[in-house]
Amino acid sequence: MNPLNSPLEVGIRALVLLAETFPRRLDVAQLVYLDHAMLHSGHLDGGPASLHPELPVGPGELGMRRRLIEQGLVVLLRAGLADMTATEDGFLYGATDEAASFLEVLEAPYLGQLQERAEWLTSAYTHEGTDVRDGMKQITQDWTDHTRAGAPNHGEDEIQ
Repeated sequence: MNPLNSPLEVGIRALVLLAETFPRRLDVAQLVYLDHAMLHSGHLDGGPASLHPELPVGPGELGMRRRLIEQGLVVLLRAGLADMTATEDGFLYGATDEAASFLEVLEAPYLGQLQERAEWLTSAYTHEGTDVRDGMKQITQDWTDHTRAGAPNHGEDEIQ
């Protein structure tokens, strides 16, 4: 089994975000965007270097990430590290009291890098009145610009 992007790894990344935003609760869409931003923080204004390389899948990555985040949340819910609340706006997830203690015993440098970026993201993008989706527009615009720059020009100016 490949440990990269496994439900356990993605669950740990989601837990880092939920612990950093505690006691605030997040929905799946917010976790998807924040997870992407945490891994590709170098693409956001003032962000630290990205942890993961840029992949050619671009916008499709966010669709795949949603399924992975949902699987990771199941792991966290079963372990008692996160809980879910049903609200008028949908399901919201939060870290439990045990989450911070659990993260403290893990000793991987990668986890420290995730926590640094999660702290930066929450200070830059998740304060009251700010929607993280606004910050993510920058990333999707970069994908659009990159795609257009790499696409062949089939306009009339090439017809000889």
